[in-house]
Amino acid sequence: MKRVKRRIFAGVICEQEVYYVADDVDVKQARPPRQRFKTEEEREKHRNEISRRKFVNKVNENFGPSSSYVTLTFDEDNECHDPKSCRQLMNRYIRRLKYRYPEAVIAAVYGQGKTTSRFHIHMLIEGIPKEYILAQWTYGNVTDCRGLREHNIYDGVDHGRDYTALANYLFNHWKPEYGGHRYFMTRNAREPETETPREAKREYSETRPPRAPKGYMLVEIRNTPYGYLYFKYVKIPEKQDRRKRE
Repeated sequence: MKRVKRRIFAGVICEQEVYYVADDVDVKQARPPRQRFKTEEEREKHRNEISRRKFVNKVNENFGPSSSYVTLTFDEDNECHDPKSCRQLMNRYIRRLKYRYPEAVIAAVYGQGKTTSRFHIHMLIEGIPKEYILAQWTYGNVTDCRGLREHNIYDGVDHGRDYTALANYLFNHWKPEYGGHRYFMTRNAREPETETPREAKREYSETRPPRAPKGYMLVEIRNTPYGYLYFKYVKIPEKQDRRKRE
């Protein structure tokens, strides 16, 4: 068996996977081993986690402090009572934004409030002025429209522009009964940079992780149930200016 490692860069995030492949496999084409699932529920969970990870990486790759986080609600005249009508109004609004700003990058999800069960929409928007975002939503209220944080703190550690928690929150809005796709992302969104896999010379483990890329720090280690080790690094952020915080 050959030991292989592969890195994925998404914004300030670097993910590194370490796994084993057969000796006759071309390392450059190697992927983590395929899984055999006992139940369809396990298979679906695996697919869901793949989709989640792709979404999180694309959010980190495409959005930052210059982007807007937007929450849209519907008024009584436009209230949606089913997922299809919510998607239609969401798509109509996105087309309106893209018509004026075709280079903009947009991610969008929709869901229902826990207490009211009323549909609402969350969006991440890069490349459109706040004034235009507010003016074009004519189906209700814009209850939130603000820039993303420069510094995100996880377990007391500053991860800088790591928007993993926000991306997970958005991803969790979708429910199987909604049908359709789990999220919307404009086609011009950049894909994370996935390096060609290469053979690892060292033995890695949870206590012996790969060396962090220059300027990065290790923030997470997982021995996954899917046959590979997972290591997450983030770019070391610049220290916050205390005077600005005050």
